[in-house]
Amino acid sequence: MSLRFLHCLSPLRLSFCKVAQHGKIAALYNCKGLAMKQFSSYLLPPVYSAAGTSNFKTTSLMTVPRRHMTINQKRKQGKFRKKKKKSILFGNPQMKGIILKLAIRKPRKPNSAQRKCALVKLSNGKRIYAYIPGVGHSLQDHNIVLVQGGGPQDTPGVKHSIIRGKYDCAHVVKK
Repeated sequence: MSLRFLHCLSPLRLSFCKVAQHGKIAALYNCKGLAMKQFSSYLLPPVYSAAGTSNFKTTSLMTVPRRHMTINQKRKQGKFRKKKKKSILFGNPQMKGIILKLAIRKPRKPNSAQRKCALVKLSNGKRIYAYIPGVGHSLQDHNIVLVQGGGPQDTPGVKHSIIRGKYDCAHVVKK
């Protein structure tokens, strides 16, 4: 067993720690003997000593905690901006697709209805659920439809809608 002293940074104080290494598991002892912590996830690949006379391997440990940024670093970094989600339509306003399956979806809590939806395979190969607007439809499997962004807000997983009056999707019948 080889012993080595490391300079460990802790958020509260700087302390020297003694590391006892035996195989793949090492134990980190606090200098005052207050705590013992077993760990193996912090070990990095073994590093051989430069002298070459020792039969023991020594390992370097990652014990540096993550620090908060200073005000100057935050100022230089600039304003934090969220990344925009990429649309499945890849920036196109509409996209052609083939209906694979018709489904009925239920809306979220305060609303109760049966939203008519269709699983559509788009021309770019992606599969999405699209809402069929209007009262009644004559869509079946393998029909060709035109899909646009925007669907019912209360139905989870449905973010697109089918355009009525294009390809195989007929207009709404007037009564």
